[in-house]
Amino acid sequence: MHRRTKIVATIGPASQDESVLREMIRAGMDVARIGLAHGTIDDGLERFHRIRKVAADEGRRVGILVDLPGPKVRAASFGEDGVDVPSGHTVELRVGTDRSTSSVVEVDYEGLVTDVQVGDRLTVGDGGAVLEISEKTSEKMLATVVHGSKLRGRPGIHVPSDRLQIATPTDEDFLALDAFVDVGVDMVAISFVRSAHDIRRVGTEPHPRGPLVVAKIETRAAVDNLPGIIEAAGAIMVARGDLGNECSLEDLPHLQKQIIRDCIAGGRPVITATQMLESMVTSPAPTRAEASDVANAVFDGSSAVMLSGETAIGADPVNVVRTMSRIARRADEEMDHEQWAQMLAEFRMTDEEAGAASVTDAMTMATWRATQELGIEHVLCISGSGFTVRSIARFRPEAQILGFSANEATVQQLSLSWGTLPMLIEPRDSNEDMVAEAIRHARAEGHIRSGETVAVLAGSDSRSRSTNVLRIERVP
Repeated sequence: MHRRTKIVATIGPASQDESVLREMIRAGMDVARIGLAHGTIDDGLERFHRIRKVAADEGRRVGILVDLPGPKVRAASFGEDGVDVPSGHTVELRVGTDRSTSSVVEVDYEGLVTDVQVGDRLTVGDGGAVLEISEKTSEKMLATVVHGSKLRGRPGIHVPSDRLQIATPTDEDFLALDAFVDVGVDMVAISFVRSAHDIRRVGTEPHPRGPLVVAKIETRAAVDNLPGIIEAAGAIMVARGDLGNECSLEDLPHLQKQIIRDCIAGGRPVITATQMLESMVTSPAPTRAEASDVANAVFDGSSAVMLSGETAIGADPVNVVRTMSRIARRADEEMDHEQWAQMLAEFRMTDEEAGAASVTDAMTMATWRATQELGIEHVLCISGSGFTVRSIARFRPEAQILGFSANEATVQQLSLSWGTLPMLIEPRDSNEDMVAEAIRHARAEGHIRSGETVAVLAGSDSRSRSTNVLRIERVP
């Protein structure tokens, strides 16, 4: 069985060389993430072109996701050696960018003293230190260190989302977005999303003419406004790091399941991210708990699982990708595909007032049933925008999905879709000719064999707004 859950790997200093990228692709990287929170736009563009080159050399479809930094708040530097900030200690916080010490933390956010209130908790770094505001004046604040830590460099500071008065995307985000749209990036992740309005502000052409817009769910407001965000976005990322700062620890696993379920029902790919194999930044093997976390993300229905520091700065990025691939593949084998499809049918299917969506719901459900009852191993989906492919992928069929499009951008964006092998085909004048071309191409590439029964799912023509044709074909 081929691995169905996709792997997103972050490219950084440890993985940016061509030789490492090549081995990561061979190990199973489906999508390369370029984070812009560190480094310049030019650095990111250089990595973009290198990834494209290596993927082309390998003959592989590797999507590229650029992750915009959003409204990041950072402390002034604690120095490379770091500073111990112990629990129970009192620290002063003030606006500045010069330096931070164990007793004075400077923050690069002009609205810090105005927006943050007494009683608020600020998280410094990846949950390393937690500060509770105890006093404030017009120029500074005092905070008690609830949880101490050693802080290094310029760590990020998490300010509660309902306090932070910075719009997303930021001006800096738009500069980066323009640069990456110009070179044809496949996907763009928007940080600190709070509502569908933030997604609409991106202003790019709808995919596939523009990049697939990935909304990062990392605020309480985003959870509250999830239906609208799912409708406006092309895909969703469950960013568990910052989301864990906005909600209680015991709620986080249940929010993860809810977000994934709602995304899949809405036909949106969903990425589960943050600290999945964190110990492998330095260790050659994950903890047992991390292995279980990856497997449970697969069982929850994640379209993709993401690696961050593990591949960006880790000791052995190739080993990390290979390890995650093994865990995800084994979980794919154990997933209860039939129960998942039945749950989805009960949850979403079919809304008589949904128009074209209700037709697609009915047709994709029929396709899933056909694969189960006839033992069909491959579903050939022909799609201009990728909508048909993402619609059948919701059902998590045991049959492999071959996602065909004559649109290069669509094929690249399908690298994020669960269980899908993206394939580019030549355009044809009629639906009949497109079906014949898809079957011919899949057989020539060795994905299907003569005499095999396959399902073909498509729109009736290029103008169709719904998936309304299902054909059961025997491969000549």
